[in-house]
Amino acid sequence: MNPTAIQIAATAIFAIAIIHTFLVSKFAHIAHNYPHGSMGQNFWHFMAEVEAVFGMWAAVFLAFMISQGGFGAPVTYLESLNFTEPGFVFVIMAMAGTRPVIKLAEKIIVFISKLIPLPRKMAFYFTALVMGPILGSFITEPAAMTVTAIILLKNFYTKDMSAKFKYATIGLLFVNVSIGGTLTHFAAPPVLMVASKWGWGMGHMFLNFGYKAAISCLISSLTIAFMFKKELQGDFQLSADTTEKVLPPWWITLTHVIFLGLVVLTAHHMVVFLGIFLFFLGFTTITQQFQDEVQVKSSLMVGFFLAGLIVLGSEQKWWLQPLISSLSDQVLYFGATALTGITDNAALTYLGSLVELTESAKYFLVAGAVTGGGLTVIANAPNPAGYGILKDSFGAEGISPLGLLKGALFPTLVAILCFELLP
Repeated sequence: MNPTAIQIAATAIFAIAIIHTFLVSKFAHIAHNYPHGSMGQNFWHFMAEVEAVFGMWAAVFLAFMISQGGFGAPVTYLESLNFTEPGFVFVIMAMAGTRPVIKLAEKIIVFISKLIPLPRKMAFYFTALVMGPILGSFITEPAAMTVTAIILLKNFYTKDMSAKFKYATIGLLFVNVSIGGTLTHFAAPPVLMVASKWGWGMGHMFLNFGYKAAISCLISSLTIAFMFKKELQGDFQLSADTTEKVLPPWWITLTHVIFLGLVVLTAHHMVVFLGIFLFFLGFTTITQQFQDEVQVKSSLMVGFFLAGLIVLGSEQKWWLQPLISSLSDQVLYFGATALTGITDNAALTYLGSLVELTESAKYFLVAGAVTGGGLTVIANAPNPAGYGILKDSFGAEGISPLGLLKGALFPTLVAILCFELLP
């Protein structure tokens, strides 16, 4: 089937957007050449916001659609798309970034880290990068990414750590979160896209994916911890809060967990979980003496990123679908791992679900999609959340895409071997 002019334009703009994500550090550098607060500085800072890239280029694509079919064309197209996932990520990220949830996650990680026979600082680091991502199988990957990234920011990224350590850690975080959500069938976006259609439940996910992901997280995190043991030596105390807010009592934490659970249970019904979120905002207002400010802006930016990705990614079917259907299992596995880095693993598995696949092909498609989810910031839906939280600690130029890729290579290789070799 020959692609239409709209599909070709969407693919060309999609490619430009991908290139743009690799240039954000350059744009940030250019911004420093302009006076502070000037229009030039603000423009280049906006161009350097990776969360805005796909939304920005999606707008260009919609403008092209108007030139081809009038103002009704983009309206019809947008109404044909499903923006539930961006809405869900926005809500769950805002909820997970709240003080009671972060404090609960810290307590769990601290408790487990005390059972690990390693120096305390190393044990906390290791536990955070294993338990945080694995918790994503229950509180969802976007929530796990938000909580773990905030814990790392407070306790490691604000310290005097080397750039090499920071890139190795963010690469490990992205990979572990991508695979750590596969213990269940509702937490990882690429699994959500196919679980219902293929009849994959929690038992299937744990026996085929979950335990392998847990082993991979353990091996990668322990290896990285020992690689940087000199930076993880010395006394360790949890970073003190700079806020005057008091610790939330148990009933407030429990209420937050209940709200999170309700959003997870209604993840496919945007009208419902947005209503729940409004009630949640009311609750945080009433209990504000125990709360930090809800991070609505940063969560919206991540949702904007994903919405733009859907607008452009939905028109890539013309070349992705025949490519997927023509590959053998092993080529599909490694191809999916590589393609995830330039598309989005949820989009990849969704397109794969439109093709008749064998059971083994289904496994290798999803395994490849989650394995490659840490290679770039666009590879996995929660990545922009972690990127947004940690980027300022990398200096004025932000996170280098090449540095992230290098940092993710080792844990990606471990994940490849676990999903390939373990029974």
